[in-house]
Amino acid sequence: MAQASRNYWLMKSEPFKYSWDDLVAEGDGVWDGVRNHRAKNNLAAMEVGDEAFFYHSREGLEIVGICEVTVAGITDPTDETGKWAAVKVRAKEKFDHPVTLKQIKADPRLAECELVRLSRLSVAAITPREWEVICEMAKG
Repeated sequence: MAQASRNYWLMKSEPFKYSWDDLVAEGDGVWDGVRNHRAKNNLAAMEVGDEAFFYHSREGLEIVGICEVTVAGITDPTDETGKWAAVKVRAKEKFDHPVTLKQIKADPRLAECELVRLSRLSVAAITPREWEVICEMAKG
């Protein structure tokens, strides 16, 4: 559940490029390749210990688990210009009941969620209340 001292995020990945299982197999994965300024700012704002929902985009359209930021404030290793941000994350908890985008859109408590309002944003901020609601939904 939500803790006041932690920030919460949602990180999208196309599972055919980088899936939850890929992160689990890798251990500490580098979250890189983000080329949107708002998403970059969200990555730059992350701190070690922050948690993020891992969302499968394009295929599945669902939150499949929670990962934790293990290294913050790094430069994206795929960026030759050095201006884009990245973090390292580790899988923390896989959901028994993934939470679908359809479920999220159907819940009025999540109407202002960045996942709903800014649907193309690959790294989104999640409020503590949104975090609690989605975690409840994941329990089935």
